[in-house]
Amino acid sequence: MKRFRYIAIIVCLFLTLGANAQQEMQLRAADTIKNVIDPNAPAKAGFLSALVPGLGQAYNKKYWKIPIVYGGMGAGIYFYTFNQKAYKGFRNEYKKRLAGTSLGELDTKYGDFSDDQLIRGQKFHQRNRDLSALITAGIYILNIVDANVDAHLMQFNVNDNLTVKPDLNQNELDYKYSYGLSLTLNF
Repeated sequence: MKRFRYIAIIVCLFLTLGANAQQEMQLRAADTIKNVIDPNAPAKAGFLSALVPGLGQAYNKKYWKIPIVYGGMGAGIYFYTFNQKAYKGFRNEYKKRLAGTSLGELDTKYGDFSDDQLIRGQKFHQRNRDLSALITAGIYILNIVDANVDAHLMQFNVNDNLTVKPDLNQNELDYKYSYGLSLTLNF
């Protein structure tokens, strides 16, 4: 039994040694890639977009996205400053009332508010201020991700050799039409 095991191991070794042989391949000029892919392009687009929002979109030549980036970030910053100013106004009026230096009902802006309404106004504008900051940061991050992904997608080879188009076939048995997609790959 041991003898059979040794023979089997030797046969397996000889078979594996023969399986590792490979042919040497020569690379010709016609075999090289025609479109040179720059692997640093997505990283550069993301870096530029992180440096100056919208610069990565300009690097990718997607100029129509730049106003969307600045519009979203501008709206976020506007609402942040608006809510911050309103929060400080409610907070300062509440502090004045606690200190006894408030004008009270003579104040044209906060005279009609009770102390409870001032506290709720503070909380409301503080929450909206924080939400505006998060949304602005999210738009900034999406700007970077968009530039990076768009640069990645520009490297794909999209030509007529690979097409997907709708296909309409008639069944020969019942003459009903079947719908589908046809994937064509030309070499």
